[in-house]
Amino acid sequence: MFLCLTLTFLLTGAVYRVKLTQHGSGSEPTRALQIQDHPGLSVYLESGRGERLLPPVKHYIQNLLKVNMEGPYGLEWPVEEKIKRREMVAPEARYIFVHEKPGKRPITLRDGEKEAPIWNGDGDPIVGFVHYRFVVEEEMPVLYVFELQLEPSIQGRSLGKFLMQLIELIARKNQMGAVMLTVQKSNLSAMNFYRNKMRFSISSTSPSSVDPLMGAEKSYEILCKTFDEEAKAKLEVKLLGLRAVWETSKASFALRS
Repeated sequence: MFLCLTLTFLLTGAVYRVKLTQHGSGSEPTRALQIQDHPGLSVYLESGRGERLLPPVKHYIQNLLKVNMEGPYGLEWPVEEKIKRREMVAPEARYIFVHEKPGKRPITLRDGEKEAPIWNGDGDPIVGFVHYRFVVEEEMPVLYVFELQLEPSIQGRSLGKFLMQLIELIARKNQMGAVMLTVQKSNLSAMNFYRNKMRFSISSTSPSSVDPLMGAEKSYEILCKTFDEEAKAKLEVKLLGLRAVWETSKASFALRS
C-alpha cells in the first residue's frame, strides 16, 4: 500500500510538486502525480500495473526498449527482448509513465534531425517510463528498478534524476531496505548516471562481487543504494572486497593480454 505525501523538488530552475496518493492492492491507481511546467518540457506522471497494460502501451514499451537498449545489449538483444516482453506484463510489474502535454515543444534530436514519434495511442503521448517491483534480495525487501527509459529527445533534462528521486522516495515510504537495478557495462552513460549522479554502489549480489573471474565474463553489473545499516551490510560490497575484485580483474585481464 502506497503512503500519502506531498513533496516539492527543485530541478533546473523549475518546481516539481508531487503527490503520492494512498491506495490498496485491490484499488485502481489514480492519476495523482503532477509536474508543473519545465522550460521546454511539460509532463505529468501516471501509475500503472503490468497486467493492466493496454495494447498501445505494450507496443510503446517494446519500441522504446528497442530504441534505447538494442545497442548496449548488442548480440544479446534478441534473447533479452523476449525476456523483457514477458517481464513487462507480469502482475507484479509496477509502472510510472511520463506523459507530455501536446504542443509544448518540437520533437527533435540534439543534432536537429526529426525523430519519428514512438507513441501511436490516444491521449497525451507517453515519452518515458519506469518499471519497478517490490522484491526480496538477500532476505532484504528492496525496490528493484527493471527499466528507466526516456525518449532520446527528452534525455539530459534532469527528468531521469527526478524519476529516480521519486523511486527512492517510494522505496523509503514503503520501508524497503534499498533500491536495486541492473546496468549493462557497455552502457557507459547509464553507468555514469547511476554511479556518479545517483550515488549507487556495486551490490554484493553482482557477478563481479560474487566471483570476479565469472564477473569479468558477464556483460552487466547489479547496483544498489541502501537506506540502513542492515541493508548496507547485506547488499553493499565492502571496500576491502572491492579492492580484491579490482586486483583480480586486473590480473585476469593481464593473463588474457
